[in-house]
Amino acid sequence: MNPWICAALIAVAGALGGMVNAFLTDNGFVLPRYRRGIWCPGALANIFVGLFAALSSWAFYGSGAAIDLAQATERTEISLRLSALAGAFLVGVVGAKWITNEADKGLLKESVKVAGAKQINSRDCEELVKGSAMQVLDHVEAA
Repeated sequence: MNPWICAALIAVAGALGGMVNAFLTDNGFVLPRYRRGIWCPGALANIFVGLFAALSSWAFYGSGAAIDLAQATERTEISLRLSALAGAFLVGVVGAKWITNEADKGLLKESVKVAGAKQINSRDCEELVKGSAMQVLDHVEAA
């Protein structure tokens, strides 16, 4: 198979993995934005990170590592196995999950800073921590 077609299929599988991660998070399919100085990646960034993670993983460790882009003559044919596509999908999910977790960590730290400045009773604390990291910050700001 043509190396560029293989790379495109790997990229699509990684992007689908990023999309799955966007739907698995509690935030849903939202656009990237800043919240109190913290970058929240949103679905589009999840898709891009999934695509990039899968493509780079395939290029480093998969059959893409054997491609010589500087070869002036005919390009060699490479194989693309189902396991490579499944791996690209999984790397896309995990890569996007990493960036989502980093944003959630920042949001939760900001929630602690906001909550520390407020008088919140223990009964309300149980309700504040329900939901996504973005929802926790919303609840703490509203308390």
